[in-house]
Amino acid sequence: MPRREFTLSGYKGMWVFALFDLPVTTPKARKRYAQFRRLLLDEGFTMLQFSVYARYCVGDESAESFRIRIRRELPDEGHVRLLSVTDRQFGKMEVFHGKNAGPVEAEPDQLLLF
Repeated sequence: MPRREFTLSGYKGMWVFALFDLPVTTPKARKRYAQFRRLLLDEGFTMLQFSVYARYCVGDESAESFRIRIRRELPDEGHVRLLSVTDRQFGKMEVFHGKNAGPVEAEPDQLLLF
């Protein structure tokens, strides 16, 4: 029997963005910034730009579970925004390095379990 390829719809896959501005004016504030950044990395987020991190999720339920975990660990000070967009919307992003266009991050390979 031939193997069927499975691809997710561009509307089901989601990207969760964490955008934040946290104070770094004291040693304690810098430590809290580093802890929040480490949380994002531990949760599988990738840095797109300074203080802009994103993570691919297979659907909205998965995206919501990450938003919940991030909300539980919000710092006392600063500003954090969580934004979810479909994989299709993410793919329409334009990336520039100076005036040169660059590649948009690809969705990660998904593990298929049978």
